[in-house]
Amino acid sequence: MKKIPMRALLFRVGAVLLLAVIAYSMTIIGRGHTVYMDSKRLDYNGQTYETPYKVEVYVNDEQVAKLYDKERGMSTWIGQNFSMTLEITQEKGGAEETQEVSLTLPRKMDGIILNLPALLAGLPEDAYLSEFVSAPAEEEETGDEGITDEFGMTTTEEVPAE
Repeated sequence: MKKIPMRALLFRVGAVLLLAVIAYSMTIIGRGHTVYMDSKRLDYNGQTYETPYKVEVYVNDEQVAKLYDKERGMSTWIGQNFSMTLEITQEKGGAEETQEVSLTLPRKMDGIILNLPALLAGLPEDAYLSEFVSAPAEEEETGDEGITDEFGMTTTEEVPAE
């Protein structure tokens, strides 16, 4: 067996460590999130927070949603520091006010729901931020059990008799 010089071994170990550091930093920097903005009334600690008449949401100077009561908008964001601009109209025909919002998104959440009335009211993170969990698709029962072949595949088609 050929002996590896100490200098070459140090370079190899250093290269592996450098790649590990780069990989870890990319998981933080390049982490993608789907951010949902909800315009829904919220009851928190016995108090009700009503929705504004209309909220226009801008991310990276691009309008991603125009939300009225009980509507949801969506944006995709890369990284942890999320920022958006909200143009809020409290009542129909009322004056429009602009508000900048910057948040640090949790690393372990893929789909993040932001409740805008709670966010605008200045409530804590547990009130305005939650994780999006999709409802499982319900299987329809048709009464057909289907036919299973030798590979475990199920089909509902009639197999011709031989």
